[in-house]
Amino acid sequence: MSAASPRIAPLDPASATPAVAATLAAVKAKLGVVPNLIRTFARAPVALDGYLALSDVLANGGLSAGQREIVALSVGQANQCGYCLAAHTLIGKGAGLSEADIRAARTGGGTDPRDAALADFARRLTEQRGVVGDDDLAAFRRAGFDDAAALEVVALVALNTLTNYTNHLAGTAVDFPPVPLEIAG
Repeated sequence: MSAASPRIAPLDPASATPAVAATLAAVKAKLGVVPNLIRTFARAPVALDGYLALSDVLANGGLSAGQREIVALSVGQANQCGYCLAAHTLIGKGAGLSEADIRAARTGGGTDPRDAALADFARRLTEQRGVVGDDDLAAFRRAGFDDAAALEVVALVALNTLTNYTNHLAGTAVDFPPVPLEIAG
């Protein structure tokens, strides 16, 4: 999306209500910055609070930080979200993913069978709008995941689809190191 002309401008923290300003200050204290996506969500405080609450809850789930990033990268690629691919490439590296892990996740694969099953399941959930077959769920289970993990992936797909769609709608300027939307052969 164009950095020069977002369709929905990020909220200037100086013009935020006291409650939103406090939320943005908490994000800045946690991350060191307030990303454009968060400032865009701040235009609708209920969307901001909902996103942050679900994100915080899912951070305490059964999947590791690296696994959550594999899901985010797989979903971001499936939804063609340049903002989220840039953000989750950086965050994924911080969670211990290698360049090969990131590339594989973006293609719905993985550098090991378990990561491949996770990325593939997330991609299928995204592309098929949640309507996956028995064989898809069976493959996920064969990789060592249980039903709780399957439902956690659904929640992560929903969270990442929320951010992907918000960025598409808003035209959010990418404020992370950009990555190509297409994966080089």
